[in-house]
Amino acid sequence: MKLAADSHSSSLEGRQVDVTDEAETAHFIDEVLSLHGALDVLVNTVGGYTGGMKLWEITTKTLEQMLALNLRSGFTLARAAMPAMLKAGRGSIINIASKAAIDHGAGAAAYSASKAAAVALMDSLAADAMGSGVRVNSILPSIIDTPANRAAMPQADFATWPKPEDIAQVILFLSSEHAKTIHGAAVPVYGNA
Repeated sequence: MKLAADSHSSSLEGRQVDVTDEAETAHFIDEVLSLHGALDVLVNTVGGYTGGMKLWEITTKTLEQMLALNLRSGFTLARAAMPAMLKAGRGSIINIASKAAIDHGAGAAAYSASKAAAVALMDSLAADAMGSGVRVNSILPSIIDTPANRAAMPQADFATWPKPEDIAQVILFLSSEHAKTIHGAAVPVYGNA
């Protein structure tokens, strides 16, 4: 399956929404439903990273930021989207987590904990949605080859990191009918790292 964003670029829309805010997120989902009549796929790519600190060096504020970005965003989006998807008897929710959800390295306690919780949240949601026609899955990328990650780790071997396009292909697959039997999965996209 090839990524074909160019063929639909004229129909792409953008909005700035604080998806950690329940009311704003619910309003956003209501707008989507009002404009389009349905919500077929929800992909949560919201997230943040902080690391390089031992657990006892992490501030409560840092932990709360990681939980808001990496856990709460998926919670508020899924909670707002599920009623419409359940009513339609179909849909796909895909949450971008991280390899750190299952590979808990030193200096990343808040990040790893928030991503592990995000995977657990989606796994539980998948169990709740069983038999409803709504599929719920997570994607676990390793370090993604982005300009920000290259700048943060200039000595790394970028060739081993998955590209954003690689992750987009997995999203497209999980959103499609080709993945109709995949539900409650945490799909690793590690590249060669």
